[in-house]
Amino acid sequence: MRITSGIRHVRDHLHGLPIIRRMLSLILAQKILSLFIIMGMGFALVRSGVMKPELSRGLALANLYIISPCMLISAFQIDMTDEVKMGFLVALLAGAVVQAGFMLVTRVLARPLRLTEVERASVIYSNAGNLIIPLVSWILGDNMVVYCTAYMVFQTITMFSHGKSLMRGSHSVDLRQIFLNVNMVAMYVGALLFFTGIRFPTPVQDAISSVGSMIGPASMLVTGMIMGGTRFSDFKRFKRLPLVAVLRLVALPLCALAFLKLTPLHTLVPNGDMVLLITLLAASSPSASTINQFAQIYGRDSAYASAINVVTILCCIVTMPIMVAIYQL
Repeated sequence: MRITSGIRHVRDHLHGLPIIRRMLSLILAQKILSLFIIMGMGFALVRSGVMKPELSRGLALANLYIISPCMLISAFQIDMTDEVKMGFLVALLAGAVVQAGFMLVTRVLARPLRLTEVERASVIYSNAGNLIIPLVSWILGDNMVVYCTAYMVFQTITMFSHGKSLMRGSHSVDLRQIFLNVNMVAMYVGALLFFTGIRFPTPVQDAISSVGSMIGPASMLVTGMIMGGTRFSDFKRFKRLPLVAVLRLVALPLCALAFLKLTPLHTLVPNGDMVLLITLLAASSPSASTINQFAQIYGRDSAYASAINVVTILCCIVTMPIMVAIYQL
């Protein structure tokens, strides 16, 4: 059976065919490679001189204020069955435990490994939205995307509280930035529609869904354009890049994998193993691009933060499918 046709079978028969389930890591690698090709297009635009890397800021803003909110709202436009509701609660609990665990592990490792604030934040917070949501939509189907948002709830809250304080070097917390940022507001709207059963008229829903589906390609174009304006010779001065990449893509995901494999949470809902797999994907993704923005705003080493983001993106095509394969053993 071809991998390209296997995606449809994964969606239709995921619970019944062990052979197709074992193909999931290979299909994941294929879809990540597709996103990498899009990233290469953005890279080529800048390196060929067609566009300047500074123009990526406009696309990044559209991603933040339009595409991402549409994606989050669209994710909640599904029927609220008992199975979906219970699965969402399981994903919320798993996401909360994994995020708390990441914060604890990095705190313990900070002193012996001499982790800087940029390194700690880059290790803790992953690119769970821009990369994982399109992957889950393509591989498992749109009805599974809602479980991605469960992980994003806690990551958004902790990133704009703990992560932001870490980068600022201050313990003060701006509650307005935490609970009223555009992504959290989109989640509130989506959750309200989800629990009330309200649906947008078809033209509105089609527009929101179409814009939201741009999240993966748009994010990878931005990343490619940023890479196009980066001199890779500069990476040589970041001697600790391999250590940070291993922590973000291997060490912490293995901790999450151990918890998800040993916990009985998957027994609480019929598709519990797939719900927890989505949590693992979110926990295994590259470092969050938001950390780059925090580094620029608060005077940290933004070049280092960007380098970590780029390297972890390049390496995840290998590490993420391996994590999925281990999870499925």
